[in-house]
Amino acid sequence: MTPFIFLIVLSILIFVHELGHFIAARRSGVKVEEFGLGFPPRIWSRRRGDTVYSINLLPIGGFVRLYGEEHSVNVDKTQAYYHKGRLARTAIVVSGVLMNFLLAVFAFAAITWFVGVPRDLGHVKVLSVSENSPASQAGLLTDDVVVAVAGQNVVQTKEFIETVNNRRGKETELVVRRGSEEVKLKVTPRENPPQGQGALGVGITSSEIYNPPLAEKPFVSLFEGFKQATFWVKATVLGITDSLVKVFGGKAPEGLAGPIGIYQITEIAAGQGILALLSFIAILSVNLAVLNILPIPALDGGRLLFIGVEALFGRRVLPTFEKYAHRVGMIILLALIFLITIGDIKRLFSGGFNF
Repeated sequence: MTPFIFLIVLSILIFVHELGHFIAARRSGVKVEEFGLGFPPRIWSRRRGDTVYSINLLPIGGFVRLYGEEHSVNVDKTQAYYHKGRLARTAIVVSGVLMNFLLAVFAFAAITWFVGVPRDLGHVKVLSVSENSPASQAGLLTDDVVVAVAGQNVVQTKEFIETVNNRRGKETELVVRRGSEEVKLKVTPRENPPQGQGALGVGITSSEIYNPPLAEKPFVSLFEGFKQATFWVKATVLGITDSLVKVFGGKAPEGLAGPIGIYQITEIAAGQGILALLSFIAILSVNLAVLNILPIPALDGGRLLFIGVEALFGRRVLPTFEKYAHRVGMIILLALIFLITIGDIKRLFSGGFNF
């Protein structure tokens, strides 16, 4: 089942990306010669109007072949990509990235619609107390609100955990609000708690899930979807920056996953249910968007770079130079994918992936 799900995930991401290029090209008056899923050899095709729609044998990508993509004098300039203005070419180039970002927004919005919105409580609430734990022995109860730990006010779970961990092995005063009264408790956090428990043996939260009214749900879900997608854009940019710093510093970057790694994560996400898989698709779509906009020849960002150079100097980069730059960029990208895949294989045979 996992191979099928993996291909579906990959196909969705690629289809949405290429659909962005396709729509922008058509709206800009550029003729689309072929819209293909996968790479040749072709296994199915159908022509509608000026465009061939195809499904190809190798399910590792997709493409939109534009009329007049490279410089030529023997073309209808009104329909050729090369002869369009900078604004039209920029729109065509960035549309794939934009569509991947929008896919992430709608995927995260769908999750919010079904799950709800995390909302800050403004305090730390006790959800559960383990039997025979320091919390239980001290008299801490479910639904107690923790006001202070060792004289320090706490309103977030992170503050509570850090303060408690710093007091391991030491008697500590907890101030909790129980109903309308405040109660002081004495507790000693464990230095070596059992597996699956913390120093006190208590489950806590400082947030709750809010389900907005039906009339508000579309707006709230889209806002949360946009917020989550933006968060993952920032996280991806920071991750790529960190990897580049390590590469130039002579260190091997960690956490990079190639096709095998992505397959493994797909298997894990699919096993956790549809919402986990949807979240993974959203994150992967953001990753694809950010990677594609990098200013590397052969990527959308590389094509955007040449348009930027043209705008800066007022003249086109030599077509031959740009063509070979994209070819070199493609070779570098394929080599990088190969190296990452080798890393995937090594991790697979040395104990598997830890995600």
